[in-house]
Amino acid sequence: MAEREIWFLTGSQGLYGEDTLRQVADQSKEIADRLGGSLPARLRWLPVLTDAAAIRRVFLEANADDSCVGLVAWMHTFSPAKMWISGLDALAKPFLHLHTQANVELPWGTIDMDFMNLNQAAHGDREFGFVQARLNVPRKTVAGHVSDPVVASRVEAWARAALGVAELRTLRLARFGDNMRDVAVTEGDKVEAQLKLGVSVNTYGVNDLVGVVDAVLEGEITTLVAEYEDLYDVAPELRAGGERHASLRYGARIELGLRSFLQAGGFGAFTTNFEDLGGLRQLPGLAVQRLMADGYGFGGEGDWKTATLLRTLKTAATGLAGGTSFMEDYTYNLVPGSELILGAHMLEVCPSIASARPSLEIHPLGIGGREDPVRLVFDADPGPAVVLGMADMGDRFRLVANEIEVVAPPEPLPALPVARAVWKPLPNLRTSTEAWLTAGGPHHTVLTAALDSEVLCDMSEMLGVELLTIGADTTPRRFAQEIRWNQAYHRLAQGF
Repeated sequence: MAEREIWFLTGSQGLYGEDTLRQVADQSKEIADRLGGSLPARLRWLPVLTDAAAIRRVFLEANADDSCVGLVAWMHTFSPAKMWISGLDALAKPFLHLHTQANVELPWGTIDMDFMNLNQAAHGDREFGFVQARLNVPRKTVAGHVSDPVVASRVEAWARAALGVAELRTLRLARFGDNMRDVAVTEGDKVEAQLKLGVSVNTYGVNDLVGVVDAVLEGEITTLVAEYEDLYDVAPELRAGGERHASLRYGARIELGLRSFLQAGGFGAFTTNFEDLGGLRQLPGLAVQRLMADGYGFGGEGDWKTATLLRTLKTAATGLAGGTSFMEDYTYNLVPGSELILGAHMLEVCPSIASARPSLEIHPLGIGGREDPVRLVFDADPGPAVVLGMADMGDRFRLVANEIEVVAPPEPLPALPVARAVWKPLPNLRTSTEAWLTAGGPHHTVLTAALDSEVLCDMSEMLGVELLTIGADTTPRRFAQEIRWNQAYHRLAQGF
């Protein structure tokens, strides 16, 4: 994130004279300094903009600068908005209109026209807002003083979405094998994904990976196994001298080989498929979990869309408390008044969401036809979270989100040998599941306890991708209407 920047633009004009423009610059720097302290990327202040040529040049430079993930603009005084047309028309980066002013409280007893001319964002930002609406510029608008925690939080949410989008625009994803046979939702248009989202999805034979795995040195494996014993509660049979220690060493071999393959190819995300394991002796479980914990995106059964989402959200959540993981809705508790969803996967749930130190175990796996795989087992940490899925609807991608409350399992789960999360979906299980099914949401999702719905909404706006959110105020009828409205809007927005 140290290499990522958000550019801070300030609008004015030459009408007020150099003394006023110096004050504009000084106050703008103060606002930028204060705002920058709450953002996950460096905020770069630019000199005050007062003419169309300079404005257009800044926008073109932002488009060409890979370190710039987005721009924030504030009209400190009145900046005639026709000056901004050519720049805004060229803009290709996420944009936020900050409607603020230098002072919080008006000095009622001393206000004169000099003060009014200097502090007229209430006037200037309305002019700027009009031209953005006239040009249909995709943007987020945030109003209020930057000392207000709500304002800082909303700008931070936008900045995190911009970081995720910047990562997505250059993301490379490796699929080891194809997707699970006869499954529909994990299919999708990879060309459209690269055009719309930026991600490059390519498939590799599993044995391309196997060659790298087999070449891992024994000394590297020994070092990594020692790390496992420091970080996790390792089952006795997996420890040195235990009867299954060789299985743990092979799990470490997979991790080292997989990590090496991804690093060498510049990949930020990947998929595996239990139906296509080539020469691998285990389905990668522990390796996938640990790579996810380090920020890699992952999707099971060749699900590249969920792997893409996971990497994007992990990037957006950098530095935040709370984890983000690959997830799957598995089964329900349908006791009236105690309805819950139990989420898990065969092996691959990220330990970033764990409530306590994970245990490292080995258990049989009834599918895949390979040796018993090693995996981390834990319960997810209770608290508010969001699950997000992506589906290819044929003419567009659709994101479906559900706000949830992760809870501790009502009873221990001693016979369930996988990592898992239990949650209450909002507004309730019946409405949540009916809405999710109506939307065509996938069974693979990303569960994030680090990000909220505002970040997801900002991200969908930046990408121009449909987002349907199921939350506390969702009703089935209203949700179905929203889907119909969205279908009409997105088809019209594509043009003819």
